Amino acid sequence: MEHCNRGLFFALEGIDGSGKSTQLQLLKENLEKAGRPCITTCEPTGGPMGRLLRQVLTGQVRCDSRVVAPLFVADRLDHLLSEESGICKTLEEGISVLTDRYYFSSYAYQSVDLPLEWVIQANRPCADILRPTATIFIDLSPELALERIARNRESTELFETRDRLTRTREQYFRAFEALKEEERVIILPGDKGVEDLARDIFEAVRPLL
Repeated sequence: MEHCNRGLFFALEGIDGSGKSTQLQLLKENLEKAGRPCITTCEPTGGPMGRLLRQVLTGQVRCDSRVVAPLFVADRLDHLLSEESGICKTLEEGISVLTDRYYFSSYAYQSVDLPLEWVIQANRPCADILRPTATIFIDLSPELALERIARNRESTELFETRDRLTRTREQYFRAFEALKEEERVIILPGDKGVEDLARDIFEAVRPLL
């Protein structure tokens, strides 16, 4: 099994509407000010499997959940191991990586329909290659998340309903509990101003730099 050099690798997680994408960019700016060159990335990726997954998420392609989950694993492995721009290659070059979603997204979203342990085991090859320096979870109520989604987007994705977001948030916490001995997870409240949350995130990761 190939293992990545454990450089600085931060995964931002949260239900849809939690503000991950904005905070990813602000964390990048703060890390670079602190002298840490870094790049941002996201999942699903822009690769072939990632493009297919985006079609599934927007309802253009229909797949059974038992098909979708391994597609995420395949996309994630390519994200890690791509010889051109993979996360492992980037870390080995001394550049930190910030990703908008990683395997905890699979644990939370896919275990709404599938057994959590099944999803965790399916992603075991990814975890064996690279665990995040820390997973940063922006915790937001489904009600506030849906308000933000309605305000900011013209269309919603497959997973964005109140019931589903509620269950997904619950599954995040189930996964955090199940893996508390293996993973470093930082949970921060997301119901505050953008700059305040950015400051909280940077203060939380500063000891790990």
